[in-house]
Amino acid sequence: MVTANLTTTPDLSTPSIARARQTTRLYLEDLRPIADDAADAVVLVVSELVTNALRHGDGTWALDLAAHPDSIEVAVHDHGSLPPRLRIPEINGIGGFGWRMVNRLARFTQAVPHPSGGRAVSALLPR
Repeated sequence: MVTANLTTTPDLSTPSIARARQTTRLYLEDLRPIADDAADAVVLVVSELVTNALRHGDGTWALDLAAHPDSIEVAVHDHGSLPPRLRIPEINGIGGFGWRMVNRLARFTQAVPHPSGGRAVSALLPR
């Protein structure tokens, strides 16, 4: 399992999102064989979950990646208090697309509150 922890400011931080994508790509390279489209889906889900952690948490997040024989598990831990929700996408680009996309790409998603506060948002994707 690879874990990445990063403290950022509460606003959207492109470098930390890019770092999460890079960490994920490096992790997936060690898992060959994995189909390119499956790897792309995992990276996209990581990007969306980290973006949401930065937007809706306090800017601190941790990424857990775990490989199973037929799937990849992605979990992002943050200090947000509410679970993600499906929204009607906003045409003006403000949001509503990410969680819907994560749910379409993943076999399973969940948000679990941490007893000490915060949450873990996870997705299980095909390998």
